[in-house]
Amino acid sequence: MANRRLLTAILSSIFFRRSTQKASRYARSGKSLLELLQRVADKTRVLGVGASYSAAKDHINIVVRMIRAYAKGEYRAISGKTLLRMVAVLVYFVSPLDFIPDVLPVLGLTDDIALLLWLVSSVADDIDRFKEWERNHASSIKIG
Repeated sequence: MANRRLLTAILSSIFFRRSTQKASRYARSGKSLLELLQRVADKTRVLGVGASYSAAKDHINIVVRMIRAYAKGEYRAISGKTLLRMVAVLVYFVSPLDFIPDVLPVLGLTDDIALLLWLVSSVADDIDRFKEWERNHASSIKIG
């Protein structure tokens, strides 16, 4: 119940609305998307240690791989809505000023992780299709 309230507050916050507005600008440029992904990688490196951080890193990695493949034109089976949602969450993730500011130790990442978990569950089918594409793409590279 508390998690649902936190998520609702984050999704309706000015911080997430700003991230969503920025996401549409990022989504129009492969170069901008790749620059965003670099910022995500930089922030992910400093995430803490532990099961919740490890799971968050795994989720971030799959989203980053999807967007990177999209930005490079390798994988285009992402709807505009899914792409914008994913990019908005990553923009929010890298922003130091959000619903719970990242400068607060441990607590500052709570909103980022909650939003990331929401994203992964809301685009789970897209993620599954991408993982299948990755497996097929990897095996075609090995064969070829």
